[in-house]
Amino acid sequence: MLKTSVLGRTGLEVTNLGFGAMELKDTIANGGRLPTEEHAGAVLNAVLDSGVNFIDTSWCYDRSEEFIGRFVSHRRDEYVLATKCGHWWRNDPDHSGWSHEGMMNCINQSLERLKTDHVDILQLHNATPDDVRTHDSINTLKEIQAQGKARFIGISTVLPYIEEFIEMGIFDTFQIPYSAMEPEHEDVIRRAFEKGIGTIIRGGVALGTPGLEDAAKRQTGPKVKDRWETADLASLAPEIDPMEMMLRFTVSHPYINSIIAGTQSLEHIADNISVIQKGALDADLVKQIKDRVASVID
Repeated sequence: MLKTSVLGRTGLEVTNLGFGAMELKDTIANGGRLPTEEHAGAVLNAVLDSGVNFIDTSWCYDRSEEFIGRFVSHRRDEYVLATKCGHWWRNDPDHSGWSHEGMMNCINQSLERLKTDHVDILQLHNATPDDVRTHDSINTLKEIQAQGKARFIGISTVLPYIEEFIEMGIFDTFQIPYSAMEPEHEDVIRRAFEKGIGTIIRGGVALGTPGLEDAAKRQTGPKVKDRWETADLASLAPEIDPMEMMLRFTVSHPYINSIIAGTQSLEHIADNISVIQKGALDADLVKQIKDRVASVID
């Protein structure tokens, strides 16, 4: 069984491993391949069958939302569903994705694709505080929430913006990048948690780490790969697979609720489940990893 925790003040109970449905689009990491409908359905049902109860997607993830609606909407009571809104709609500055029109367009299309009348969490997608203020995005989020289309509101963000978003006191969840190779958000994750904000982690298996198929092709891959090699983390525990080391390092953070990991591979789903069930790394090994990576970053 996967461990669960309460996602901040939302009260939602989520598994410590979630599924990132971006991998069901034609991403670079997948070699630009969109999975067949049959395979997408097999992946999504395997995720739920394995006990994962948190699925993260987005309006802009091509057919990802459509696949979720088509293949697992009949299992809607088995998972917490999060999507994202806020994009440059139609490439027209007059229809900014952060505007009322743009955000309403996103959520309405998402609900139609997902075949549901609500999402559990609606997240702003990489907005800056200036974006939010300029377009009064908070009031639009509240309107969407009042309409029953989203139970809770969150944001996918990074430093330095996250500090201001914490102080706004409006967001129920934060989606934040974090791993041994990208530890910059370690302290802010704690601060968010202490404010009652649910913490959702992306990049928790350190994209770019050797052993992860095609991961180095991602934007963050080269940076992560360079840090991995320079820090020589493999020598600290040669008996542990690199992917296992990274995922178990991430789950070692005490203030994380769920780590989203995406894949088109049924084998990788099973592997991720097996690894995360092993739990956190030994505290001494976690410290050694942190010290090595800090010396590389500094």
